[in-house]
Amino acid sequence: MDIRVTLDGRRPVDAALNDSPAARDFAALLPLTLDLEDFHDTERVADLPRKLDTSGAPEPTAAKVGDIAYYAPWGNLALFYQDGPAASADLLVLGHLDVSAAQLGQAKRITIEPTS
Repeated sequence: MDIRVTLDGRRPVDAALNDSPAARDFAALLPLTLDLEDFHDTERVADLPRKLDTSGAPEPTAAKVGDIAYYAPWGNLALFYQDGPAASADLLVLGHLDVSAAQLGQAKRITIEPTS
């Protein structure tokens, strides 16, 4: 599923969500504009308006730079600008965006919209 992401009001970039139940549930929340905070010098995080459906989650994988993920215990969105820690069943990768790690690491606000 294709989405459009705008970081700090800059030019939008295309991104993609996978076909997991959590990613589909996330897509149902769009459009969203969220304020981002740094977490552990690895990811930018934001609270979502509600928790996502995590049933049928795929096997855990470690997050990579550019991954859009959901941390189930806290119900937040995470954008990784550094590779994440080891795989965890609590962290579901929802998709990926192709922007530089530096741009992600400095982002303070994100707007995510469905494409047509």
